[in-house]
Amino acid sequence: MRLTHWTDYSLRVLMYCAQCEAQQSVATIQAIADQHGISKSHLTKIVMTLAADGYLQTSRGRGGGICLGRPAAQIVLGEVVRKTETDFQMVECFGEGQSHCALLPACHLKNVLAQALEAFFATLDGITLADLMDTTQARMATLQTLAFKPQAARSRKVVMT
Repeated sequence: MRLTHWTDYSLRVLMYCAQCEAQQSVATIQAIADQHGISKSHLTKIVMTLAADGYLQTSRGRGGGICLGRPAAQIVLGEVVRKTETDFQMVECFGEGQSHCALLPACHLKNVLAQALEAFFATLDGITLADLMDTTQARMATLQTLAFKPQAARSRKVVMT
């Protein structure tokens, strides 16, 4: 199963806004677009949808921006993915219409995949944006420390022939 770009970008926007709130600042669509290399117009649509669903609050004008619409601890990842994904039909027989699969009468794959999908959502339903940010902030701090750690000078032995 692969999440759509829409869901991926939605999660990125929420994580970015949560990070901004932790730093007591406001996010902007332009800043998110620049950091992630995503079209500003595409992000605008995503932000408007997330705001309509109550995940974000937006304010226009000077000093405006985007912030979380509710505490990060109340934003459950499973709920966000269900809202932003349009299709969880992993194989043809998941659909409502007729399936043209010759294995359908005796196949157990549909049940196995349905259980896998349930397990996927059970995991996401147990994780909030706050949980995700706790681990992300710790990783970001580690990466920043590693990125700015000066390397010791290496001595080179020069051999003259």
